[in-house]
Amino acid sequence: MRTVTYGQAISEALREEMRRDPAVFVLGEDMGVMGSVFGLTKGFLAEFGASRVIDTPISEAGFTAMAVGAALRGLRPVVEIMYVDFTPVCFDPIANQAAKMRYMTGGQAAVPLVLRAPGGAGRRNAGQHSQSLEALFTHIPGLKVIAPSTPADIKGLLKTAIRDDDPVVCIEHKLLYAAKGQIPDGEHLIPLGRADVKRPGRDVTLVAWSRQVGFALEAAGILAGEGIDAEVVDLRSLVPLDWDTLAASVRKTHRAVIVQEAVRRGGYGAELAAQIGEELFDSLDAPVKRIAGLNVVSPFSPALEDLTYPNPGTIAAGVRETLGRQP
Repeated sequence: MRTVTYGQAISEALREEMRRDPAVFVLGEDMGVMGSVFGLTKGFLAEFGASRVIDTPISEAGFTAMAVGAALRGLRPVVEIMYVDFTPVCFDPIANQAAKMRYMTGGQAAVPLVLRAPGGAGRRNAGQHSQSLEALFTHIPGLKVIAPSTPADIKGLLKTAIRDDDPVVCIEHKLLYAAKGQIPDGEHLIPLGRADVKRPGRDVTLVAWSRQVGFALEAAGILAGEGIDAEVVDLRSLVPLDWDTLAASVRKTHRAVIVQEAVRRGGYGAELAAQIGEELFDSLDAPVKRIAGLNVVSPFSPALEDLTYPNPGTIAAGVRETLGRQP
């Protein structure tokens, strides 16, 4: 095992897959000389050349559409959209072309495309650079969506995504890039659609993904001091969803609290809550609870931004409410 940052794990995954398969290439804004806006492809241009590390104009719709065409011709593009907030600009090639091509050709065409999109709040980047838009992509049939929370998970899932013959959207929280964790030496692959129980427990199931997994674990530590044993389920993969792991946890604890950074209205957590309510109603001892961002544009003010999104304290408070306990 080695300790690396989340960002280093992404770089390793990309480099390993580009070395393994000459059909893999990366493209996006500032990918070459700058090594991407977050420095994740530094040195790639020198190693792989300008035909496989492509600096694009500021035209998300154009270079994403180009990547869809390249994937249809047998290449395996990895597209970086500088911020997930910019993905609506290129939603047609993603949602109407890449997502639907396999179905509409009767399986004759594959689109082995990965779209990497840094997202999330906490950097004081204000309304146009702080969103969590995973619900947009989980709503589109034909897209697979991952949102890993640790270096090991991002490396293993990203490598699997690059090898997948369907389009995969990889949501990366910007504040995770510097987070450290252990990854295995050698080849490391994680199948899509497999959740991970980051902390076992018996009293309540905390369901989270991306940066909120760390907050859920912190909340579980706070609650443990109060005699509350919380299980933390890291979904990792949103589509496909590991329903079996999630259902087994809820059947054990009889309570579910879903934590998402995205705004509450119309979020992925609402879909999870509905599915738990429909399929696990007899196992529940309390209503499913959602803890989410407020339905507002992300503020630039640090004080206001901190009040807008979940944190370990608000998660712990939500669990207490679900259990009918006071702090």
